[in-house]
Amino acid sequence: MSRYWIAIDWGTTNFRAFLLDKNNVIARSFHDCGLLSVEKNAFATTSLRHLAQWLQDYGALPVLMAGMVGSRQGWQEVPYVATPASTASLAAKAFPLVTPWGGATWIIPGVSCVSAFGLPDVMRGEEVQLTGLNALHPAARHAVILPGTHSKHVFMRQGAITHFSTFMTGELFSVLSEHSLLGRDLPPQHEDRLSFLAGVESAEQSAPFSHLIFSARTRRLAGDIAPEHVHSYLSGLLIGYELAAMPGTDDIWVVGSPSLTARYQLAAPAFHLTLHAADGDACFLRGMAAIRALLRDIHP
Repeated sequence: MSRYWIAIDWGTTNFRAFLLDKNNVIARSFHDCGLLSVEKNAFATTSLRHLAQWLQDYGALPVLMAGMVGSRQGWQEVPYVATPASTASLAAKAFPLVTPWGGATWIIPGVSCVSAFGLPDVMRGEEVQLTGLNALHPAARHAVILPGTHSKHVFMRQGAITHFSTFMTGELFSVLSEHSLLGRDLPPQHEDRLSFLAGVESAEQSAPFSHLIFSARTRRLAGDIAPEHVHSYLSGLLIGYELAAMPGTDDIWVVGSPSLTARYQLAAPAFHLTLHAADGDACFLRGMAAIRALLRDIHP
């Protein structure tokens, strides 16, 4: 198996490619050309354009892709793997893709389950981060929060994903702050720790959600929250409301960017939770490496 290879996280809004020498990143290529900006038949040409220099320098490298690139709106729809989903089952269901550059290429499947609330749930991309987290920090059980546009609360046993629930925290923040009355006529926003924690405290009150979010307006009108700190308050409120649904358990991991995991760690004590941060990219790359190691045996 080639020592050089490419791992790609291709989501709704971004294309993020990593060139690796074994498990070491030697180059990155990030572009804002997610699925929303790529025509259905243009995935091959788009990826080739962003990988051209690497392919010229190193030849037809093996490529592993994950994320919404495997969705119905992506390059190739890859069926979900039902829980319990292990590293081996993800590798076994990886879809071998024919590409213009001719190198061995796979799309990693997402995962489906019935959530803790009895509803169907899905993920694409996060399963790779979870695989990587288990490889970096092996344990019999994991409880994990993956914050983002659609935050996930995940439970794992012996390295396999058993069930999870999705919370639209990031998307709700975007919609409410940009397209609702809550964000109208605000001055430039500045992060403020106290306003964030005030939002977390409001979320502790267990008020009905649609009433709770309106407090981002009324507390500003009442003078409790400065106009330039409304986004901080709303962020704390939404993250706090999400964390209220997380069972109190030891050793909860929060996987993502440092700025986002720090927000969750700041809010967690209000709900008697302790969160341990893990870097999202490090988990993604370690997960891709673990899956790739199995692909050699499953797809010779």
